Amino acid sequence: MASQHRKPRSAGPRVAGIRTPAIATAALTSVALLSQTANAAPSDDGKPSLEEVEKKVDDLYRQAESATEKYNAAKEKTTKQRKRVDSLLDDVAQRTQKLNEAREELGSYAAAQYRTGASAPDTATFLLADTPQDYLDQNQLMSRVTDRQKGAVDDYVTEQSATMRKRQEAAESLASLTDTQSDLRTAKATVQKKLGDARKLLSRLTAQEKARLAAIEKQRQEKAARQAAELARAQAAAQAATPQESGGPSDTGAGSSSPSAPASPSDPSYDAKAEKALAFARAQIGKPYVWGAVGPGSYDCSGLTQAAWKAAGVTLPRTTYDQVNAGTTVSLTDARPGDLVFFYDDISHVGVYIGNGMMIHAPKPGAYVREESIYYDGESGIHSVVRPA
Repeated sequence: MASQHRKPRSAGPRVAGIRTPAIATAALTSVALLSQTANAAPSDDGKPSLEEVEKKVDDLYRQAESATEKYNAAKEKTTKQRKRVDSLLDDVAQRTQKLNEAREELGSYAAAQYRTGASAPDTATFLLADTPQDYLDQNQLMSRVTDRQKGAVDDYVTEQSATMRKRQEAAESLASLTDTQSDLRTAKATVQKKLGDARKLLSRLTAQEKARLAAIEKQRQEKAARQAAELARAQAAAQAATPQESGGPSDTGAGSSSPSAPASPSDPSYDAKAEKALAFARAQIGKPYVWGAVGPGSYDCSGLTQAAWKAAGVTLPRTTYDQVNAGTTVSLTDARPGDLVFFYDDISHVGVYIGNGMMIHAPKPGAYVREESIYYDGESGIHSVVRPA
């Protein structure tokens, strides 16, 4: 499913980093302290290095999140198909009732003809009539009855044909629903397996190794924060230069192949909606990530963005694969608070941009909704930025 919506990345120009001597010194110190652990080769006993464990766990979480989006898509499709099947079955039941009524009407006509002798020859009917006028009246009546009988037969045949078509349609929809339910179970099992594998890897780490892993994560967060600050400076510069520029397209820093909107003055209507979406997202900070969750107590990534924009009166699709197409793609430099930031080539993660290179997102299993740099997984992880309203 993801392949239907996948967008190839383009190598757009990026904002150059600026690093002060103090930051550089701190970074070098961190690298020196971790070099004997994080970058160590596998031990002689075949146990993977801490760096390998970290990469494997990250990969498993990524795969679990991708499977989560497939689960979300299958679940949404199942819900729609079940409604359609229920509607078709109701229609079939109503048509069957009409078919039975038409059949009963035909039976009553046949019984009436038998009782009245309507099939007798005209000569016999004339001779048996009390007066010539009685014969004429009876003949006109039978003509009208015959027309009604023909109409009843036509209605019966039409209804029978329509009912058979609806029954076939319902049977096909039921088969499709069964297939989708199978996809749903497969996606769910995949998520659970990936998460289980990640937990097993982490459970094998010693307390010292877990502490070192936390230090590596902290180093990565510090780097992401520096990149966010660099983007914030670039956005401020672009905003300051906008009145003097002719309104040409800005450089595409988001890595998307779709046309990007040029840098433009703030849109009050969008800003008002974005403010509501961000207020909702901030109120969810601290709630746990749960795969397949749409709130209010927990969320997955696309469940959070969907709920946030719903609070602003904007309906977004359920999955990242569809949300990425639910708006206008803009450049990274032109990103504004409220925009959706998508990640990875399979578009398996999304967050709500809050400005200054930061976002609110539901990161991964075991984590909580939080504010974080959009560079949390490196610059190459950013897929595109979309303005949903």
